[in-house]
Amino acid sequence: MANVENLGTLERRVSMALAADDIERKVDERLKKLARSVRMPGFRPGKVPLKLIAQTYGPQVRSEVLGDAVQKAFTDVVKEANLKVAGYPKIEKKDPASNALEFNATFEIYPDVKVGDLANGTIERPQLEVDEAAVDKTIQILRKQRTRFEPAERPARDEDRVTVDFKGTIGGEAFPGGEAKDFAFAIGAGRMLPEFEAAARGMAPGEQKSFELTFPADYHGKEVAGKTASFAMTLKKIEEPRIPDVDADFAKALGVADGDTGKMRTEVRANVEREVKKRVEARTKEQALQALLSVTPLEVPKSLIGMEATSMAERAVADLKARGVNPEQVPINPQAFEEAARRRVALGLVIAELARAESLQPKPAEVRALVEQEAQSYESPAEVVKWFYMQPQRLSEMEALALETNVVKWVLTKAKVLDKPVTFDELMGASA
Repeated sequence: MANVENLGTLERRVSMALAADDIERKVDERLKKLARSVRMPGFRPGKVPLKLIAQTYGPQVRSEVLGDAVQKAFTDVVKEANLKVAGYPKIEKKDPASNALEFNATFEIYPDVKVGDLANGTIERPQLEVDEAAVDKTIQILRKQRTRFEPAERPARDEDRVTVDFKGTIGGEAFPGGEAKDFAFAIGAGRMLPEFEAAARGMAPGEQKSFELTFPADYHGKEVAGKTASFAMTLKKIEEPRIPDVDADFAKALGVADGDTGKMRTEVRANVEREVKKRVEARTKEQALQALLSVTPLEVPKSLIGMEATSMAERAVADLKARGVNPEQVPINPQAFEEAARRRVALGLVIAELARAESLQPKPAEVRALVEQEAQSYESPAEVVKWFYMQPQRLSEMEALALETNVVKWVLTKAKVLDKPVTFDELMGASA
């Protein structure tokens, strides 16, 4: 016997009562079955007295039978009430002190999703043709990425990499992070405070200098924020940048085996065009998915948000480990991911509803096209395609991506789409 109570928009509670004689009968059946194979010292297999088996295994068997019975009762009532359970139910005895087999199961259900009207939404789709200037800018970036530093015997200037020893004090006392030896930084890169860079600028190898520096009031090191420190610095080495010429060696470094700079330029253009296409699609997709969320108010099950936040935190920890960082040094709290998790779960619910209502599930050919597109950025695309189809998890990710692509296409047929010309720097951001 069971009933369902509404505790909120999505929260439900099921009360269940189990028949004690049914539980006892099933416990007895399971113990008798166990007796056929259980081994105990002093007894032949199958000859252990049932009473001894009940004493040894009874509590465990009773717990298993009770758990199975509660789960079945819960499943039956949920099925009868046609409820879609989100997450895992919290099951507990009504009265822990009572011998009565009465239980409550509290859980959430999936919300009804009704996608709103997109007709008044506007999506700005970036427009950019890759020209020679964009190729030139990209090659310049690639040159800077391959900068070599060579020793220089002259005063330090912007873009030089300098190596220094320094020691700072506040009120005559040392402070955390205020001292280092053989510390290297590039002047003008913005890694150090402006006053620190200004002190190094113009110094020669072997020169010593004392100077004062006032930390900003919002400085990340709270123990020194807003305070003035006295520094003593010795400049030990100056290295000046050498950017490689665009020649055969540079082309070979970019993977052009014969060093042909013309081929190199063609390959750079192709890579830039792929990246531009990818960024245009990403920006358009972000706007389309946001438009869907904006017109589809949705209460999201807390249990699903919690599960997704935990999953995101675990992925963040795995990423730190892959980078060689000890996660204990950078504690990660799943609560920090809650807002992102809420959005991701909401999008998942909306996309699933659209896939059902509008028949947007991707066809195998659509998934294949995305896999091949992804493989193009690798040296052996055909091998990468094979790899994807041998990795169920990776293929599943591409299927989800293909579904999102179909949803975005659907949104673009419903909303107003404005093609907006953008510059190369606007689209590529800091990387340009």
